[in-house]
Amino acid sequence: MLNHSQEETISPGEFINCDIDLVMVHEQLGGRISEEYKKLGIDYVWDPKKIFFILDHWVPAPSISASKMHQACRKFAEKYNFAHDMGMDKGICHQVLPEYGFSRPGMLIVGSDSHTTTYGAFNCLSTGIGATDVSIVFATGQLWFKVPNSYKINLKNNLNKGTMSKDFILTLIGDLTTKGAIYKSLEFHGNGATNLSIESRMTVSNMVVEAGAMCGIFIPDEKLKKWLANKTKKKYRFIFPDEGASYEKVIDYDLSEIIPVVATPSNPGNVVPVEKVEGIEIDQAFLGSCTNGRFEDLKIAADLLKKHNFQINSRLIITPASKKVYEAALKTELIKIFLDSGAIITNPTCGACIGGHLGVLGPDEVCISSTNRNFVGRMGDPTSKVYLASPATVIASAIKGKITDPRELMD
Repeated sequence: MLNHSQEETISPGEFINCDIDLVMVHEQLGGRISEEYKKLGIDYVWDPKKIFFILDHWVPAPSISASKMHQACRKFAEKYNFAHDMGMDKGICHQVLPEYGFSRPGMLIVGSDSHTTTYGAFNCLSTGIGATDVSIVFATGQLWFKVPNSYKINLKNNLNKGTMSKDFILTLIGDLTTKGAIYKSLEFHGNGATNLSIESRMTVSNMVVEAGAMCGIFIPDEKLKKWLANKTKKKYRFIFPDEGASYEKVIDYDLSEIIPVVATPSNPGNVVPVEKVEGIEIDQAFLGSCTNGRFEDLKIAADLLKKHNFQINSRLIITPASKKVYEAALKTELIKIFLDSGAIITNPTCGACIGGHLGVLGPDEVCISSTNRNFVGRMGDPTSKVYLASPATVIASAIKGKITDPRELMD
């Protein structure tokens, strides 16, 4: 924040104006943002090269209203000559933006989606903002922020077989509660953080907002540097905490002690060990979303399905997070494994996660999902129930037709 302001020093609780490096917008552009922008009475945007626009939530449009929203988005983007119009075929915003090298260490990124926190995995300060704030950024390239207090999350060791970073972040949310880190900056330190893959870090940063956090930032390392080398040639600068930095709270986790967990309906903070809900019958299993639709998630799913003779006992919907992930899954024949198992593979989109299409739940149906929210009606009918879990737990449950500890199928 300091590097993006005109201040010489800043402290938690202060209000400051910051220069924005990039703003991400999706369907909200045609939903509320374009209408809010009209109210400003101006006919320009501050920098079309610093706007990343993508259609991802309802792709392809499943209804007339969604189609109209897409039309409004395209019209606005064309009128103001957006330089980075990604169209509707690339995938989900929080997967695509990093894939194309737009999230680089040291950047301040805002987006019209609460899970914009995902880019903290790349040593960015990134956070979601509303339509009015997006309009202000479009007009000025700046936005005011309250400087947050920080929590230091120390991680050590490695996750055990059958557990994933989704199990860790759900555990953290359960410990903090969904109100336990409101407008805090969560920093992830230690060899445990370094041991996580970049994709696993994305899952963690993606879901910090479910504890109320403003952002979730990983300390940069050689693994990140190597990942970025394949994505961008632009310069960047690693950002580290100040020496002797003080934190409002310090929390320690040993990743080797994390076990498979599930968030029960209808709150991401209702976290229990999977054994507490094991045996609950499911109607649908969903693997996808900006939280867990990446290649490593699909790979774990395919490995489990292949090991257990391609058999599933519930509806299984798999939505790769991006076109690039889909292509990688095709090349490595993961898609064939899914098809042989009877799974339905969709195009990259938010889809079922938001109850938009491609897997909407009916009355009283039960779904286990790799997504990030399980509020009432989130994935369909208000009487449906959604259990949040890791990709491993989702697929193990699909195989058995009931909520299942994935470690049972990995022995």
